[in-house]
Amino acid sequence: MHVYEYAAHDAVGLATLIRQGDVTAAEVEAAARRALDAVNPDLNALTLPVFDPAPDADPSGPLAGVPMVVKDSGPVVRGIPFTLGSRALRGAVAGCDLEVMRRFRAAGLVALGQSTAPELGLNFATESRRYGATRNPWNLDRGVGGSSGGSAALVAAGAVPIGHGNDGAGSLRVPASCCGLVGLKPSRGRVPVGPSGSSGSSGGGVTGEVGFGQVYEFGLTRTVRDCAALLDAVSGPIIGEKYAAAPPAVPYPTSLSTDPGRLRVAVSTLAGVPVDAQVADAAITAARVLEWIGHDITEAAPAVCEDDVVEACLLTAYSTGAAMLRAPIRPNPDLLESVSRVVLQEAAAARMPDVAAAIDAQGRVTRAVGDFFARHDLLVTPTVAQLPPPHGTLDYDAAGHTVRSWIRRILEFGPFTAAYNVSGNPAISLPLAQSREGLPIGVQLVAAPGREDLLLAVAAQLEQAVPWRDRVPPLSADG
Repeated sequence: MHVYEYAAHDAVGLATLIRQGDVTAAEVEAAARRALDAVNPDLNALTLPVFDPAPDADPSGPLAGVPMVVKDSGPVVRGIPFTLGSRALRGAVAGCDLEVMRRFRAAGLVALGQSTAPELGLNFATESRRYGATRNPWNLDRGVGGSSGGSAALVAAGAVPIGHGNDGAGSLRVPASCCGLVGLKPSRGRVPVGPSGSSGSSGGGVTGEVGFGQVYEFGLTRTVRDCAALLDAVSGPIIGEKYAAAPPAVPYPTSLSTDPGRLRVAVSTLAGVPVDAQVADAAITAARVLEWIGHDITEAAPAVCEDDVVEACLLTAYSTGAAMLRAPIRPNPDLLESVSRVVLQEAAAARMPDVAAAIDAQGRVTRAVGDFFARHDLLVTPTVAQLPPPHGTLDYDAAGHTVRSWIRRILEFGPFTAAYNVSGNPAISLPLAQSREGLPIGVQLVAAPGREDLLLAVAAQLEQAVPWRDRVPPLSADG
């Protein structure tokens, strides 16, 4: 299989070819390895050499033989070292699979590498001091977003069709917007977070069960059908040592062809910070397309207090810092980036009233969003406020920040996403537009909790009406 043939297929397409016997899983894996070798020197999106051999995966799974990468966000893959993008974390090895990794294996997905992330995952730019800047295949001088930026770069460049990521304030949707991908943050509880097994042994003291329910595991894809197929493969609650593998009442791929009916769709481009005109226009245009399809459109947004979102996001920062402080060997502060040092200091100093105040803010945000979705079926917004920025714009190593000031800084770039981490609603970024400079622009859709089926059905309508599959970045594996 030639690399250009491999890169032309999405995950469902590759799985179908393998299942039909048109190509072997070994041939697909070989093409993926060549693709990764071709694009990574320019992208700087892998933290380790390509895995050889790849971790075991179920050859009978629904996505058997499909290549992917996993994010350096903690102990994800049993036996694989991880760093959380930090110079201070050395010698840590995952003692067991993250629960979502166990599900990736069961689906047959073949993990070939570990993708870059900012230190501790607390940035909307993937530019750690340990690994340097990960570059955008649409323009190497621009950032890929964060924190799942390495996965986004590799999926956008066609090196793999699926990239693992997680989302604590927008960390799947922001890089999806910056790199021209589909990025879904599932509903709270749809894809459990944490290590597999009852022992909770993660081999590094950082379990991934952070964020007070604001961190979500999933992945990045190039097509809506891949997003739906991946959600089908990994969603379901944990029951003892196993998870409920039965498909949902309406399988997500099936929901793509289901007419969602005439929906009450709200659109908003207001965020309390400047929003680039091209970015705002992309969201307005998406709403007009939905109106043309037959949905009812109004201008409205949840009555969420921006200060409450910031306060609630402190929970993720506190729990991330606390996880590092609980590690068997505490990180050397001199090797941490500036904001990480502050995160650990404030996490250590936080007391119950501080946590209670943040939980109260989480409740206020959740109630405001819940009230909104009692009167609307869908919300359309930009995903981020600006075009993918030049490297160095969001400098995580800059001195003088508190945790609150840093959260405010990154939310100036990505003000539309974090509220739905706090509230638990599903939200998806779709690559519906490009700027005059040829940079991707994402549009976010948000639905009520548990309504991924609705999000995916409408996403499929937009993918058909405003197709993006033929857009290929200048740096691509098929070039």
